[in-house]
Amino acid sequence: MSIRNFDRLFTPQSIALIGASREAQSVGGVLARNLARAGFAGTLRFVNLKGGAIEGRKVYKTVAALPETPDLAVIATPPDTVAKLVAELGARGTKAVVVITAGFGEGEDKAGAVRRQRILDAAKPHVLRLVGPNCLGIMVPGVGINASFAHLDPLKGGLAFVTQSGAVITAMLDWAAPRDIGFSQVVSLGDMADVDFGDMLDWLALDSATDAILLYIEQVSDARKFMSAARAAARAKPVIVVKAGRSAAGRRAALSHTGAMAGSDAVYDAAFRRAGMLRVADLDELFEAATTLATGKRIHGDRLAIIGNGGGLGVLATDALEESGGNLAGLDPATIERLNKVLPAGWSHGNPIDIIGDANAARYVSALGAMKDDATIDAALVLNAPTAVASSDDTAKAVAGMAADLPFPLLASWVGGATAGPARRHFLAAHVPSFETPRQAVRGFMHLVNFQRNREALMQTPVSMPQEVRIDVSAARGVIDAALAEGRSLLNEPEAKQVLAACGIPVVATETARDPVEAGHRAAKLGGPVVLKIISRDITHKTDVGGVSLNLAPDQVETAACYMLERVRQRQPQARLEGFSVQKMIQRELAQELILGMSVDQVFGPVLLFGHGGVAVERIADSALALPPLNMALAYDTMRRTRVFRLLQSYRDHPPAALDAIAHTLIKIGQAAIELPQIVELDINPLLADDQGVLALDARIKVQAYSGDGQARLAIKPYPRQLERKIALRDGSEAILRPVRPEDEPVFQETFERLDKEDVRMRFFAPLGKLTHVLAARLTQIDYDRQMAFVAIRRRADGSYEGLGVVRIAIDPNHERGEYAVVVRSDLKGAGLGYLLMMAIIDYAKRQGLREIFGLVLRENERMLRMARQMGFTMHGVPDDPSLLEVRLALR
Repeated sequence: MSIRNFDRLFTPQSIALIGASREAQSVGGVLARNLARAGFAGTLRFVNLKGGAIEGRKVYKTVAALPETPDLAVIATPPDTVAKLVAELGARGTKAVVVITAGFGEGEDKAGAVRRQRILDAAKPHVLRLVGPNCLGIMVPGVGINASFAHLDPLKGGLAFVTQSGAVITAMLDWAAPRDIGFSQVVSLGDMADVDFGDMLDWLALDSATDAILLYIEQVSDARKFMSAARAAARAKPVIVVKAGRSAAGRRAALSHTGAMAGSDAVYDAAFRRAGMLRVADLDELFEAATTLATGKRIHGDRLAIIGNGGGLGVLATDALEESGGNLAGLDPATIERLNKVLPAGWSHGNPIDIIGDANAARYVSALGAMKDDATIDAALVLNAPTAVASSDDTAKAVAGMAADLPFPLLASWVGGATAGPARRHFLAAHVPSFETPRQAVRGFMHLVNFQRNREALMQTPVSMPQEVRIDVSAARGVIDAALAEGRSLLNEPEAKQVLAACGIPVVATETARDPVEAGHRAAKLGGPVVLKIISRDITHKTDVGGVSLNLAPDQVETAACYMLERVRQRQPQARLEGFSVQKMIQRELAQELILGMSVDQVFGPVLLFGHGGVAVERIADSALALPPLNMALAYDTMRRTRVFRLLQSYRDHPPAALDAIAHTLIKIGQAAIELPQIVELDINPLLADDQGVLALDARIKVQAYSGDGQARLAIKPYPRQLERKIALRDGSEAILRPVRPEDEPVFQETFERLDKEDVRMRFFAPLGKLTHVLAARLTQIDYDRQMAFVAIRRRADGSYEGLGVVRIAIDPNHERGEYAVVVRSDLKGAGLGYLLMMAIIDYAKRQGLREIFGLVLRENERMLRMARQMGFTMHGVPDDPSLLEVRLALR
């Protein structure tokens, strides 16, 4: 449902508290006191069956007795009364309710679950939004709302805090108050019967009072909505998250290496990274990150200059920086020369910059001034330990005063207690992040670094894939369906390799044999050294039970197979032994063993894994997870997050491995997760990788029946290939119309360059010299669940494609209206392309069930207005801009 009626929830004109109480220490009493004293300027009413007065206000005995319909109702009554109250409020026209009451299915209570469904059923006919149940409440300091039973009122500020846990909110308020940290909104979601994290992210991304969003998450209820909302919000402002609970249940239940390593917490980590959010470990770090990022400071690299009046502080900061993955700035020789001129001879002559213990404010200012033009510095950390020969307060005031003139962000750590407190206030006033210890300061710096990396990953333009990913779905499903028809959920190794081959993944040729004699014959047929493996649906890891023999001559295979049968029966007597696989022994001495795989998480759906492979894969514990679908940029990002990636580079006598081939294999597995939804676990271990390419030596695939759309189980909607089609222009030429891809940025750039200045002004409402990378990335990297853009392209004689035009639609979070925009290359006007593009987006909007599409058009853009009228659009003025018209087309 997203943010429908959220204006009534967070900016109501009237509020009613149902369950207000005169008992000061009761929930109803605290709620009444907090609401009455928070400064709400609208109408506030209390409801209690006993009537009377509370906080000097009249108390109404029933909802029906209220003189007006409240925009927002807060309910703190017994659980069995809530559904009836919600129905009554909805019938009167109330559009938002906060249910404080518990008893709605917590701990799998069946009676509570029935109550929960009843309140949802009562709210649905009225489109009434519910926060809770079982929550602390909501607080909006900017409009004087404290509809909670918290013990403190939050200060007004730019941080939004959203959590499932009410206890975390009270702890947060205690933490924030003495630090003068303020909030735009504080929301306790409780059991999330209706409003969830995805809804809140959509709302807060558009909230001008919110500078940064803080989340405390225990679980995500709707993965696709959450990912779409999180990616949109993270593009607009910092989103920082703490995830509680690190369950290993998924790992215990898994049959494959991939499933074992893809534990639920690691999947959340991959999801947060993909969405561009910054994950932190605990509440302390959450607020540190928030105060750092909310200053608006941004950096472009990870090189830190450290300057202070004591070598020990610098060493502590340097150690923390190295442990965190940051780098010391190298310092330009010219900077060293300038520092020589302003510092005592005994300074450290390098980074960290020790300016000696007697440093006063003037020396700090001179040193920072000498560093000002050094392009090797991405940020500077200023440290100070109190001394008797220089005023820490004066130094802090001077350093804070020059922060705005420096080309790089400044962070500060004034260590100590009594003398450091006043100094930190100077930094707070100057919006300089300040920390109690050097380690905390370095952690704050790395928050800036990691936030920037995440933002860049969101805006990164991937290169085109070496080849289009095409899966032979028919061949793969034939193997899978045959296994399912036999009642098997586990494919044997040869079957798994057939599926991989259908996905375009190179596999080593493998023969099957029913007994040792046949295994010997198969080996003779293959010739040369071979590998013999047991086949059993009951054996998860063959090497654990002696089910693998390497480097056998063909005449050794029959005997080896007999010994293998005996060995396996001793170690796993209950296993059903179905025969053997025989394959050529591959000897590529410089190849690296990798593991690539896929498993299905209960929240986020298919998850991909890349890492260091081999028999000791769990012990090595070097892997990274990613959510499909992937492109080349995302695949490389996943690979870079492992140690084994460094072994795939060129070193000594090792040539670099075929990295594109590895990345493409990971992409193919992601595509298999979409097109072959019967696959629930997949392992390729090992995948050999060297300069010759990749080769799957062993594979394991678990399957189960699946009748739905394979795309539906993904947390991120994949590229909708089914929308690709050919179109004919008026001149008889043919073009391709397809959804935009992230790698289309060069096509967009070229299309823009072939627009004349007047067409640019008509489209963007202002002169625009060039299409920047940031703007191009936003136009090409879209969320197919919420946006669509069709690009018309045509193949040139050399096989490359040229862009002809683009049409796009952005759908509102309530999935009711969509705003369109269309542009056609200036030299193609009159070819009928504009009409084709508009018809494509109108048809798409209808199939999405939108109520209306609209667009903003300059009044002087007669060509666009004429086409809109012909298509049935109506024209409407824009109150705050007389140069524009809003054109609207009703779809239903």
